[in-house]
Amino acid sequence: MDNCRGILYAFGKGLLDSMRGILVLGYLDKEMNERSFGKSPVKVTQKTKDDAAIKPTKHFEESKVLKRFLQGCFLNGFIFLLSIILFNYGALPALKLLLTFLFGESSSTGMFMWNLMEWVLSRIFEVCWVIPLFFLIKVINCFWFQDIADSCFRFYRGRPQFMSSLSKLIADSLFSTLVQTLFLIQSMLVNLIPIMFVAEIACMVHICLLYSLYAFEYKWFNLGWELHRRLTFIENNWPYFIGFGMPLAILTQFTSSLYISGSIFSILFPIFIISGNEASPVTGKCDYPLRLFSPVVAISNYIFNQSIGQSSRTIQSAPVRR
Repeated sequence: MDNCRGILYAFGKGLLDSMRGILVLGYLDKEMNERSFGKSPVKVTQKTKDDAAIKPTKHFEESKVLKRFLQGCFLNGFIFLLSIILFNYGALPALKLLLTFLFGESSSTGMFMWNLMEWVLSRIFEVCWVIPLFFLIKVINCFWFQDIADSCFRFYRGRPQFMSSLSKLIADSLFSTLVQTLFLIQSMLVNLIPIMFVAEIACMVHICLLYSLYAFEYKWFNLGWELHRRLTFIENNWPYFIGFGMPLAILTQFTSSLYISGSIFSILFPIFIISGNEASPVTGKCDYPLRLFSPVVAISNYIFNQSIGQSSRTIQSAPVRR
């Protein structure tokens, strides 16, 4: 019973902590800039005719949390998401209404032309606008998310620690990307379980843990935590991280469209990055780790070992030129 209460408490705490970014977003920039400016040493230069000019000896780094968040809302919401909504619920219905007016509601010619034009226009819109803009925005979001995470980390904990060597940092980043990709595929596979509600719950648990990993990884990476430590921490304290990732997982599951879901994620994710830096995860409330990352870690290890082994054999078998 105590274990169940601990799991529920950790889940509820994670759920509440995920919302903290909304509360602090408005005044976080102001506090960051005041702290940065307050630490900037100043000196008095030679007096001018008007007054003594006081200038900082060096420029302080201005926080960009709110700016990046608003830029993300504009790019992901107003430009990308709104364009899809206007096309699907504005342009296409207007075209259908026009064809109905021209050919009549029960005309087979009108229906044929509408089906053909809808398919052609949808494909053109997707290939020429949605897909290129989707991937471009993904790249831009990566830089903006990093700006937000770095500003929050400096505010709460100071200078990032990172890892001991550049090679280890690169290897950890590549391995982490592979693990996350395979874990996303694993979540899709468990959604195919032919048992009512089991597939949906298993998939939701996977998505919650993955979104929590996304949000906390910026802080843990800056703390110098390696991937195995990050994943073990989530698996051992899974009730908290399921609760933390639940709101974002639910909000992105409202639509079956990958593009709309991705846009909603990109708009809201900065709030969860801030929440991750603010939060102190509840630990030690569950005696049973949830080893959901173990299969993809094993597969990733196999892929990396095979790749490294193949590279080593290629180097060893290469002829030596004299």
